[in-house]
Amino acid sequence: MLHDRALVRVDAESAERLSSSGILIPATASVGKRLAWGVVVAAGEHVRQVTVGDRVLFDPEDRAEVELQGVDYTLLRERDLHGVAEPEGSARSTGLYL
Repeated sequence: MLHDRALVRVDAESAERLSSSGILIPATASVGKRLAWGVVVAAGEHVRQVTVGDRVLFDPEDRAEVELQGVDYTLLRERDLHGVAEPEGSARSTGLYL
């Protein structure tokens, strides 16, 4: 990866979701603007806030898609990332940091 770019693999769980009453909502249903979660698989040399393996939150409309060896990835600038989830079991705190 070059400069401030991050290559992200979109989480499969972001595609379909369950409502609070248990109704399955397909990925094609859109209700307003919804952000997506993904995992950083590569980062450019000028990316400072995330590392490979971080789970990040981003807007799926602000992206470029690429397919590598049959797997779909999303190419983003670091400034297009909205948040980073802390790893589970982190002793520092719970939840997300932004």
